Amino acid sequence: MATSEPTGTPTAADAADLERVVDLLAGKRIAVLSGAGLSTDSGIPDYRGAGRVVRKPMTFQEFRADPAKRQRYWAGSHLGWRTFAAARPNDGHRALATLEDAGLVTGVITQNVDGLHLRAGSRRVVEIHGSMDRAVCLTCGQVFSRADLATVLDRDNAWLDEPGSVQLQPDGDVEITDVSRFLVPDCTVCGGVLKPDVVFFGEFVPAEKFREAVSIVAEADALLVVGSSLTVNSGVRLVDHAARRKHPVVIVNRGSTRSDRRAAVKIDAGTTETLEALAAGLLARGVPAAAGTEGAAVTGGATGAGRADGAADAAASGTTDASGMIDA
Repeated sequence: MATSEPTGTPTAADAADLERVVDLLAGKRIAVLSGAGLSTDSGIPDYRGAGRVVRKPMTFQEFRADPAKRQRYWAGSHLGWRTFAAARPNDGHRALATLEDAGLVTGVITQNVDGLHLRAGSRRVVEIHGSMDRAVCLTCGQVFSRADLATVLDRDNAWLDEPGSVQLQPDGDVEITDVSRFLVPDCTVCGGVLKPDVVFFGEFVPAEKFREAVSIVAEADALLVVGSSLTVNSGVRLVDHAARRKHPVVIVNRGSTRSDRRAAVKIDAGTTETLEALAAGLLARGVPAAAGTEGAAVTGGATGAGRADGAADAAASGTTDASGMIDA
């Protein structure tokens, strides 16, 4: 495995590393797996970046069982969502959308819940950990817009002055102290408990989403991981799927990951500048072979075959937890 070593604060990958990656990925259809490190340049912090205080997120079991914890979570999530809603895609997001437009990226699997890939113009996006743009009822399954819900929360909690400086968490939560007066929203359809439509720690990734993510990996010729430490099992399993299919894996992340041993090339650098340079290099080399040639699985019947292969890959994981559980 070729690896670029960080010197001081990692910035751009050096020319030799980028050239190796371009050589490796040129002419291939690329699946992308993105994590929180990609969105830091959009003003959204990651969990495990340099200088971050280790914080144990609330588990799904705690959220569901404890009304006081649910009250605290919703108060913080309401404040944090506004930062998410105001965030804009950065040049790394746009570089991936450009590569998809050129036929080089076949799909983006993201662990992020910020919706920035879609705002950047990427079309085939699987949000395996959900989206902060929605809330869902745990009883009847009704889905609500977070923008509409925010209007209700503002009205019902007019006393809540947003702090001038709050610490936003990657799941859209913020740390605040006094939430005893905060009114927690209920489902307007059945009166059930509402939850942001994101996968909590201790909760399973929905099986259909994980199958779609595996299909994206199966249909591609290579996997590019950007901005993820691959700490949670769902990401590691997707890398393992790529490795089993003999797809080269490239990892761009500041710091080590759980799957560095799987990487053909590991670049320790920022994602935005690296993706910009990588996109320029790949576009200069041209697009991969058209769908319908040997090995293609992008359109028509080939796509169906790819999806079937992806489902088989998920089953081959050897566990009933094919959906991938989020571990703290």
